[in-house]
Amino acid sequence: MPEPTSTALRPAASTDAGSNRSTFGPRRGSTVDVERKLADLLANIVSADQVPVDCHFFDNLGADSLLMAQFCARVRKRPDLPDVSMTDVYRHPTISSLATALTGATPDAVEKSVPTTADRATARLRAGPAKVLLCGTLQLVIFVAYSWGVEYVAEVGYEWISTGAGLVQVYVRAIAFGDVSILALCVLPIVMKWVLIGRWKPQEIQIWSLTYVRFWIVKTLIRANPLLLIIGGRSRSSTTSPILNFYLRALGAKIGPGVAIFTRTLPVCTDLLTIGQNTVIRKDSFVSCYRAQSGVIQTGPVTFGKDVFVGETSVIDIGVSMGDGAQLGHSSSLHTGQSVPAGESWHGSPARQTSVDYRVVNQVNGGRARSALFGVSQVVTTLVVAMPVMVGLVVLALAEIPELNRLLGPEPSAFMGLTLYHDILWASLVLFGGYLIIGLLVAGTLPRALNRLIKPDTIYPLYGFHYGIHKAIARMTNNRFLTMLFGDSSYIVHYLKWVGYDLSTVVQTGSNFGAELKHENPYLTTIGSGTMVADTLSIINADFSSNSFQLSRVSIGAHNFIGNIVTYPAQSRACDNCLIATKAMVPLDGPFREGIGLLGAPAFQIPRSVDRDTNVNHLGRAEQRHRLAAKNRHNIGTMALYLLVRWLYVIGILLLGSVATASSAHWEDQVATALFGVVTVLFTILYWVLVERLVMSFRDLQPRFCSIYDRAFWRHERYWKVPAQTWIQLFNGTPFKGMVWRMLGVKVGRRLFDDGLTMTERTLVTIGDDCTLNLTSNFQCHSQEDGAFKSDRSTIGDRVTLGINTFIHYGTNVGDGAVIEAHSFLMKGEEVPPGARWHGNPAAHHQDDRDMAGAAATVHAEG
Repeated sequence: MPEPTSTALRPAASTDAGSNRSTFGPRRGSTVDVERKLADLLANIVSADQVPVDCHFFDNLGADSLLMAQFCARVRKRPDLPDVSMTDVYRHPTISSLATALTGATPDAVEKSVPTTADRATARLRAGPAKVLLCGTLQLVIFVAYSWGVEYVAEVGYEWISTGAGLVQVYVRAIAFGDVSILALCVLPIVMKWVLIGRWKPQEIQIWSLTYVRFWIVKTLIRANPLLLIIGGRSRSSTTSPILNFYLRALGAKIGPGVAIFTRTLPVCTDLLTIGQNTVIRKDSFVSCYRAQSGVIQTGPVTFGKDVFVGETSVIDIGVSMGDGAQLGHSSSLHTGQSVPAGESWHGSPARQTSVDYRVVNQVNGGRARSALFGVSQVVTTLVVAMPVMVGLVVLALAEIPELNRLLGPEPSAFMGLTLYHDILWASLVLFGGYLIIGLLVAGTLPRALNRLIKPDTIYPLYGFHYGIHKAIARMTNNRFLTMLFGDSSYIVHYLKWVGYDLSTVVQTGSNFGAELKHENPYLTTIGSGTMVADTLSIINADFSSNSFQLSRVSIGAHNFIGNIVTYPAQSRACDNCLIATKAMVPLDGPFREGIGLLGAPAFQIPRSVDRDTNVNHLGRAEQRHRLAAKNRHNIGTMALYLLVRWLYVIGILLLGSVATASSAHWEDQVATALFGVVTVLFTILYWVLVERLVMSFRDLQPRFCSIYDRAFWRHERYWKVPAQTWIQLFNGTPFKGMVWRMLGVKVGRRLFDDGLTMTERTLVTIGDDCTLNLTSNFQCHSQEDGAFKSDRSTIGDRVTLGINTFIHYGTNVGDGAVIEAHSFLMKGEEVPPGARWHGNPAAHHQDDRDMAGAAATVHAEG
């Protein structure tokens, strides 16, 4: 074996004045010269005197992804070295192999940035304070008017129904009022879209302008449409309905026959959407036909041919097309300018061609009549049965139960006594406790009986009897409130067994599963012994064609660790002892994987773990039992707080309602009704901000590296669970979102546009001025691999754009003016240079950015 080559840190070679890597590309030296410079940099990072060129980064040096991300960032700052990404590091894990791969790149492949329309417009589209203030004021007025209208109609309807003579008349009036109300709310988005917008066209809309206000109204109405309740609600499982196709056609979309759309995030710019017959779009996918970028809303066409398949949790950007019979795999994305040829299968982020066939289920004969009948039955069930029964029961309960009736118009003197507060406490216990107990009982009983009527590995017609059974099972067992209650504790395994999971022999860690988990069928889900799962795992037990479906068993192997936001299909080739990293695409082809790590989309091999992570959680058996018992006690307290703060919130809403009805007797009814909506929103903000601050003892989070058996981690779990988070999305697309983030401790700059950002550690995030953040873009300032918890700060500079469903990990720094494109995963420790455009999973400044940026400029030229 040759003697290892020693290196020492040396100054970078000089460069010509004015040279720019992003414009002219890196200078390329010999392989030996690049080896020496790379080894110098790495030795400095790992605090070593020398780094042999054949030394494995992970196995020999004990480096982890955070250290190697710092190494990549330093390399990118050297104009005398080629760009290096984390993908390069994992694929070439020695200095020698990395230098050979980098110096072997062809000069023609060097990226030269081409500015898009949005890049050129950034400076001129920076909104002033007056424009932001006007936009926010109009949005507030519209919200008050809408909430007043809904509450006023509800009040008039209640008075009319309650004056009915006898049970039959009450029921008939409840049918009439409920049906007319829900039909009006379903038709309203269609009417407003055609009145305010007309037909959508490719264009750019300046954020905070009057045109943007019209866009925001239509977007909000479309995505808050009660039609979603008719077709299955905002279900966490796969549900579709032919009614949705008619609705999108009424909004201007070109939808062919036999299309099955499972996603609940509905397209907004519908005239730009074309979907050919028999196309399938799976759940949790994004096909919005718009994106926010660099201070503007960009709208653009999306075209699907016939028999197209779009996998789960996939993102379709604007200016994208898929030919007849094309496929896009799960956890994949198509970026602006990409086009999938007819008959080809693509996957990854950004997608590229693959041989994987994602069509698991064949179509069955017929189905048009069954589809129409199913849609009619959904409408009839909702309008004739569900809605009247619900309205009638509410009216009868208010009329027949004195304690509830006294809440609807108490005299002012009632607030001075105890009777009213006794009634509020009683009503809140009935509502809150009843939901908790009934939900828990139903989740473990009725679906278990229904499951006997459906068999795995059997193809059933879509929209038939068995599809109704499947929907009912999935809906009753996917209770987000209960998984949040039991998640991140030892008790989640008992709850999952109760709803039907096969968990083999449980190796209890106290953090076996996170608080976000969903499935299609729990009775067909097996998870091996010793496996740990982070948040937002989606288990795909069901596969669909445009008119059929089948259920399959999903088996996750033993001793795995599954990171955040992973979609796990039944056809997985991952076996035992695998680490499936955050946002990784689970492989469906190639050999069965065991004892390795998987990262990226498409996934490639990385080390299963590093010494630093495994050693931090190394405890003796007796000590681990002691720590686990202490963690369980702490988690019980957290669960109690979770229930308590939500019960108190219900009490607060009931009290506000009593105040509003009492005030209406002394003020104008319209004033009291309008104020109730505004005061409820203000109460929601102040209440949940106070809860979060109290949980944190009015202190900011600090970066940590510790075991899951450390008390600091238990407090962090309490911070995740106790405060509510979904209420924040009420302010998407408004200037008020930035104000709310500041109240929660986020360091937010001016003129933030946030169309749906989420973040788990608010006080560890810094956001600069004029940033543009898209739907479900996400900051997660922690990781929790194999029982080792790590957290750190993340920062994005001024004028940064985060695309749809981007994921920003901890320890990252995004420079001013940078763009992280849709569905990208910015790994921990990465540094994005100012003005750079990154995309991919894991994200990097890819050499093919030139073509994609040029395509984006072409797409928006009409605008």
